[in-house]
Amino acid sequence: MKSFPNIIPIFPLNGVIYFPKTNLPLNIFEQRYLDLIKDTYNKDKLMGMVQSQKDSNEVYKVGCLGKISDYQKSRDGRILINLTGIIRFNIIEEVKNDKLYREFKVDYKNFQTDLEQLSSAQSTDNLMSKAKIFFKKNGLLLNWNEFEKLDKLQKINTLSMISPITNEEKQKLLEALTITDKIQTLDSIVSFYLHEINFDNQTIQ
Repeated sequence: MKSFPNIIPIFPLNGVIYFPKTNLPLNIFEQRYLDLIKDTYNKDKLMGMVQSQKDSNEVYKVGCLGKISDYQKSRDGRILINLTGIIRFNIIEEVKNDKLYREFKVDYKNFQTDLEQLSSAQSTDNLMSKAKIFFKKNGLLLNWNEFEKLDKLQKINTLSMISPITNEEKQKLLEALTITDKIQTLDSIVSFYLHEINFDNQTIQ
């Protein structure tokens, strides 16, 4: 089992749900997060992303560890990075520090499947067909030819991350323990929205 740090700096951000094997570009300008990125980049390039709860200093208990895969400084002092998702974690507790940013003790044991390949026996064809209809009905463009080049797990996680669904639904997908759970949950969510769209358009027979 691959080892990851059990205390990590975390960037809490409302409305951003981040998954393993996906890429997240970030434009950093607040001093506390500039400090976080600089310290992380000079250490092991590993940091956590977690969704913050609305109107609260609290964060959700499941987030995703990522590695800084691109780092650029702009002339106006901002830092532009790309974060590549590795594995989800459970937050155990916050760690007190004298830094501007927050650190947490985390555990990865429930999410070791994030490091595996999706079995070819697990078909996602039905879900992908629904997703294409769902995106089209919402007027969203996705380069499906490029999308098809991703491996199965990347496809599931990318759809979970970019689909036009609520943050709570995305968090539910993030917290799904197994790949099968995630596929079934995403399929149910997309099916629900397609049903609602059809109902609104009065096309259900």
